[in-house]
Amino acid sequence: MTNVLAALKKAGLHKKIKVSSTHSLGVLSRSFPPSAGAFNSKHAHFLKPLLEFLAENQSPFMIDLYPYYAYRDSSNKVPLDYALFESSSEVIDPNTGLLYTNMFDAQIDAIYFALSGLNFRTIKVMVTETGWPSKGSPKETAATPDNAQTYNTNLIRHVINETGTPAKPGEELDVYLFSLFNENRKPGLESERNWGLFYPDQTSVYSLDFTGRGPVDMTADANATSSNGTTWCIASSKATQIDLQNAINWACGTSGNVDCTAIQPSQPCFQPDNLVSHASYAFNSYYQQNGASAVACSFGGTGVIVDKDP
Repeated sequence: MTNVLAALKKAGLHKKIKVSSTHSLGVLSRSFPPSAGAFNSKHAHFLKPLLEFLAENQSPFMIDLYPYYAYRDSSNKVPLDYALFESSSEVIDPNTGLLYTNMFDAQIDAIYFALSGLNFRTIKVMVTETGWPSKGSPKETAATPDNAQTYNTNLIRHVINETGTPAKPGEELDVYLFSLFNENRKPGLESERNWGLFYPDQTSVYSLDFTGRGPVDMTADANATSSNGTTWCIASSKATQIDLQNAINWACGTSGNVDCTAIQPSQPCFQPDNLVSHASYAFNSYYQQNGASAVACSFGGTGVIVDKDP
């Protein structure tokens, strides 16, 4: 970091570009209540010189905050609405009397209190990553498009309103959403591949109002349906064979996570043995598993929504 700063000074950019390094919330040994926030002592050997560098150069302390993980790992203690900025009740810090209506603020303030505990009171906190997954493994029940949309919409409103946090009222929040695209090849749990606002084919996972002024519209991507409300997703007859095969590979692979056993040889849906038929099976399976929304029938333009049972 010192070398990077030296290079910036040489280029005359050190006042415009700040040098820092991001951390996970795991850098804390305690985060609740926020006033008890404290850095893990085993990190002291590098934290002290790092914080001295940040304070001297007016650089922010960068942190990745994920209320989703706090809820997922401790759902018996953390209410979902508290993690989603939807709580109607308040959590009181017994040491300060400060009232918290969401976990995001509590996590930020825990960092501020940890910094203050080491006598670094002038360093600002920058949230370099936060978000909510739109899809997860079977046990990750909170990873849904609705919850992801709710979290990110409420987060944007919170930042734009410039209310700050209970410990830092009115202070501007510097926050970055994670992430722009789903990382469909990332290993790990299903949620690891589904933090994005867009699919790899550039279609949106859910609608998001970046102005912070609109309502949370859970039906923004819904389609016109048949008279009984049922729709299906099938392969377009205009799609090329290459595009259909690529779409099948995506839907039946780790990204789409569709069980395509039924369209394998000797299985009940193998016939008729052609790409349009097989793609339609894979497309509709993915479409129904993901809320029958318009974005779940994109497949790079090879999917078509119909209101008659194919």
